[in-house]
Amino acid sequence: MRMLYRSKIHQATVTAADVRYVGSITIDAELIELAGFWEWEKVLVVSNTSGARLETYIIAGEKGSGAIEMNGAAAHLIKAGEEVIIIGFELTEKPIDPTAILVDEKNRFVRFLSHPGDRPTKDPAAQPRKSVLV
Repeated sequence: MRMLYRSKIHQATVTAADVRYVGSITIDAELIELAGFWEWEKVLVVSNTSGARLETYIIAGEKGSGAIEMNGAAAHLIKAGEEVIIIGFELTEKPIDPTAILVDEKNRFVRFLSHPGDRPTKDPAAQPRKSVLV
């Protein structure tokens, strides 16, 4: 079994940080769906601004709101206005095709960076994955 990267929201902007809220990261429900996350899923949040890294779980925010909110203790490490990457992983025995989405400064979907089916599945080990650098 290997832990592989499965889903990612790239270049999101944290819209709020509340240390009094009970744990987690609130993410716009539309972005959760597009990236292939589930509510309550454990994610790694990486700040491109400060370099902070933390693990937490997802709470769905209002669809179309653009919400990316750090809650509880996580709000001490990552503040409103920081740029983050939110990454989900999967424990599996087989290669997987990750889904990654790019959002703009208001956390609106821009485009897929990668999406399941981006690479042939005949012999995944023999096929290089497409990667997109931003």
